[in-house]
Amino acid sequence: MKSELILDVQGLTTVFRMEDGSEIKAVDDVSFNVKSGETVAIVGESGSGKSVTAMSIMRLIPNPPGQIVSGKIHFEGNDLLSMSEEEARAIRGNKISMIFQEPMTSLNPSMTVGRQISEPAEVHSMITSQKASQMSQSLLDAVRIPDSADRVSSYPHEFSGGMRQRVMIAMGMSCNPKLIIADEPTTALDVTVQAQVLHLLKDITYKTNASLILITHDLGVVARYADRVHVMYAGKIVESGKSRDIFNSPQHPYTLALMNSIPRLSNQKKEKLKPIRGNPPDLSKLPVGCSFNPRCDFAIKQCFHEKPTLTTNNRYQSKACWATINDK
Repeated sequence: MKSELILDVQGLTTVFRMEDGSEIKAVDDVSFNVKSGETVAIVGESGSGKSVTAMSIMRLIPNPPGQIVSGKIHFEGNDLLSMSEEEARAIRGNKISMIFQEPMTSLNPSMTVGRQISEPAEVHSMITSQKASQMSQSLLDAVRIPDSADRVSSYPHEFSGGMRQRVMIAMGMSCNPKLIIADEPTTALDVTVQAQVLHLLKDITYKTNASLILITHDLGVVARYADRVHVMYAGKIVESGKSRDIFNSPQHPYTLALMNSIPRLSNQKKEKLKPIRGNPPDLSKLPVGCSFNPRCDFAIKQCFHEKPTLTTNNRYQSKACWATINDK
């Protein structure tokens, strides 16, 4: 049922320790949840903390230099952070799978795609090699790769970028996971293939009632596919809400800036895109107050002195911002 809570992240903080002894908070007190069968998008520029959040959920943060220093991650009622590494491995790739953003570097060039697709199931379910081969072919069919009987013996370099991403999706589905984390699954793909891959992911999760965390920098990508959206900036969630509410009425200046930087086919006039001025902040030298204040067109005096907290308004959206924006 969609009302069932499958993942609950509370107060997650992940730091990386530098050689000079300083600490960088890549994820800073992040809280969100995912319901069964739901698609939740985490959106933001590079360096905002999206991928580190995903790696923290998967318990894949390299230590050193990284470490999850506080918070709770409950999956199906069990705290992932209190588990032993052996217990975490039993869930990772089995009940929770991750689709990485660059399939050419994630796939093993010396192994057939069929072998790579079946490997998670062989490890977790101890299936026979014959059943593994049959499963690989079935999954290639499921992700709509033609001639699956022949392609199951092919190597990654024999596939196009879009087909390799489909292979990654097939790998992620091999153990029938309850939760899929897709980290920039359409990076470096052309627009047509992007739409095909996203539609395929949504279709698969709908049929299996799996939940999906979609990580992306492109708000336009999630407009059609996400149920809820969390916008991240400088390691924090700065706005959360239902997808339709976020797109109809963004409450945070950063969300509005992301939306204004997307080309719109509906625009009748030939208007220039409005890029976000400046650069994402250096996490080791965050500004006083709101981290977005150097790039914000709506900043008020309070923004430069006091950090905003995530608060919910009467539209059931949450924002971490002192200012009020008017995008009309």
